[in-house]
Amino acid sequence: MSFDTAALTGGVPCLDHAGLHALAQRFGTPAYVYDLAAVREAADALRADLPAGAALLYSVKANPHPLVVRELAGCGLRTEISSLGELAAVRSAGARCADALYTGPGKTPGELRGALDAGVRHFSVESLADRDRLARACRDTGTRAEYLVRLNGPRGSSGGSLRMTGRPTTFGTDWQAREELAALFTPAGPTRPVGTHTFSATNVEDPRALAVELRQALATSVEVARSAGFVPELLDLGGGFPAPMARPGPLPRFPALAGTLAAAVDAHFPGSVLEGRPGVAFETGRHVTAAAGTLLTTVVDVKRSGDRTFVVLDAGVNVLGGMSGLGRLMAPRTVPVPVVPAEEAGPPTAPAPSRAERVSLVGPLCTPLDVLNPAADLADPRPGQVLAVPNTGAYGLTASLLGFLSRPTPVEITVDGCAVVAARQLTLQTTGVDVNA
Repeated sequence: MSFDTAALTGGVPCLDHAGLHALAQRFGTPAYVYDLAAVREAADALRADLPAGAALLYSVKANPHPLVVRELAGCGLRTEISSLGELAAVRSAGARCADALYTGPGKTPGELRGALDAGVRHFSVESLADRDRLARACRDTGTRAEYLVRLNGPRGSSGGSLRMTGRPTTFGTDWQAREELAALFTPAGPTRPVGTHTFSATNVEDPRALAVELRQALATSVEVARSAGFVPELLDLGGGFPAPMARPGPLPRFPALAGTLAAAVDAHFPGSVLEGRPGVAFETGRHVTAAAGTLLTTVVDVKRSGDRTFVVLDAGVNVLGGMSGLGRLMAPRTVPVPVVPAEEAGPPTAPAPSRAERVSLVGPLCTPLDVLNPAADLADPRPGQVLAVPNTGAYGLTASLLGFLSRPTPVEITVDGCAVVAARQLTLQTTGVDVNA
């Protein structure tokens, strides 16, 4: 479903509580609101915290909305994609396919050909088989490609909500597999290696642990390349930049990170002139989109069972946090904030502790697993109340169980400051397959 863009444009109340309530009344709930101004602010802040000259890639999986992708491309971020669907989002956003990095452990021949046909020329390869598939796809399409060798390096710290390396994993080639790495760092037909790719953990909340992870990624990349006699042009150190999810809280900053990493690069390449050093790249998804998103939901019912109070929302794991059951995301532990219409809005104040009630926030799905927070404090919950869940711009809608129970998907509203830019609603479609083909 789409909405008339001409009817959407114009000023709306800024995204205070009254403004969010107005959007809920206008578009219904559940609804996601993405603020492009917040996207720009987060991207600019992160770039300021990274070493000068470092490249920054946006992991489209965090939020593939084309307007979000477009905004980040305008901020100078390249894209990191792992499917043809994400590539379609990049194309829809008008971002350069030639700047995209295509990653993932299970790239099929068809995917690779499709990416090459679209103009993608940079890939991360996970194994010799993956590299050879890329080489065949290049020959099939008459193209050439460059690739990074993805490494499974040693563990850097104990931080992160999800570990990607430092143990047996599907990602990358073990950093001590010398023979396989030597082969991967050797050009194959129309492909050539240009560097290394690491990504050790996601959402590393402790800034010191994050610095340890990135320094370890740098040290591993340098050691592996030198052991193979390979001179890298680019070291992609991944990310792990954190952000709060589905609860109030500021986006963290890393004022010491740029100096720490610059010193680490100097230590590995002493005396090198700038032109003789490899470039350094980082990846981010949640950090540049989380704070830009707000989920609007309405209380459908308040039910008491035994000594517990259940607040039933029109948003559940089909809308937020559905992938937590797969271990991909931490359970959101949603902490919503009530919003009220402008005529009822006063100075923003926290509810008095005596008014807060301990409740279980649950969704509308017909399963006891549809829980957004088993123990939340909510003041005076009542049917019809509109709640805003902050910091939901990353791993929200498209990281949820959209098809479960076949419920309608939320509206996605994009704003820029006080202006509504667009609104859309994703739909699930059924297409027939010719069984006689």
